[in-house]
Amino acid sequence: MKGKIIVTGGCGYIGSHTVVSLIENGYEAVVFDNLSNSKEFILDRIKEITGKKPRLEKVDLADEQQAKAAYKKHRDAMAIINFAAYKAVGESVKEPLLYYKNNLSSLLNTLQGQVDNGIENIIFSSSATVYGEPDVLPISENNETKRPFSPYGNTKKMAEEILEDFSYANSNFSAISLRYFNPIGAHQSGLIGEFPSGTPNNLLPYVTQCAAGVLKELQVFGNDYPSKDGTPIRDYIHVVDLAVAHVKAVERLVTNKNKSNFEVFNLGTGNGYTVLDIINTFESVANLKLNYKIVGRREGDVTALYAATNLAKDELDWQSKFDLEDMISSAWKWEQNLRSGTKFSN
Repeated sequence: MKGKIIVTGGCGYIGSHTVVSLIENGYEAVVFDNLSNSKEFILDRIKEITGKKPRLEKVDLADEQQAKAAYKKHRDAMAIINFAAYKAVGESVKEPLLYYKNNLSSLLNTLQGQVDNGIENIIFSSSATVYGEPDVLPISENNETKRPFSPYGNTKKMAEEILEDFSYANSNFSAISLRYFNPIGAHQSGLIGEFPSGTPNNLLPYVTQCAAGVLKELQVFGNDYPSKDGTPIRDYIHVVDLAVAHVKAVERLVTNKNKSNFEVFNLGTGNGYTVLDIINTFESVANLKLNYKIVGRREGDVTALYAATNLAKDELDWQSKFDLEDMISSAWKWEQNLRSGTKFSN
């Protein structure tokens, strides 16, 4: 074993795929999760894939005392990968206090846990939303960060500022913030994938649930954006590619290859696809027609976001490998497995 890595939110979508990648690369992964938006059976699926079941600490990191006890128990960890956050853009617009309290409290309690227990490295799950409506495309790490349009996005921007201040004030502490564009897809085994509670907030699980008959209609939020077909443009990245990037970031920190105590990297493919591109590609891959309807714009959405990926390639030795068809076909395989009659529970 190379060492212990704590993965907060490790039963969630990106967290679970990252746990798989950590184990495959020789690390011990310990999952911190309160299971508020995830399922414990995912740990058994991780064992099916890797042969090892990660240890679970069921903990609400927004609770100071719970967080303190959990981090003390695992003070021998080499690093923390922090996914613990609420993440629905629309919900955050309606419930901003919920998002500020949970997302920032869990981070602050995690940083305090690092101080108290000498855990020197953290990888933070950030978002391209910190760029707001970009002035220049593709978006590089040199783009100005702006006040995001949603409280969810603003928690990411504020969290990065907290990490930057903290890492500069503590010379033995290092942080890497990974700014995701739009993660989609599922593990090639079909055993883990995106498993939203209730109506999905993200596009592809909405698409796959409509195709599976779980939802009757797919809503496309706006067709009056300045794009080729009027729908928003996003940079979609396979979740397995994303997971690999987290392992690369861990290795950069634990081998002291980082060039400053606080670094940021974009994670995307560099390609922009519209919502209708996703729908059309899905229909081609799955060989079926989707029932979709154009509705009004959704609060918090911007016209276009796609990445410049040179820095991650040069510094992390990472770049995406999977194309859009791979992303969509893996997500559809996962959705079909979910609806195959298997019963899931905590």
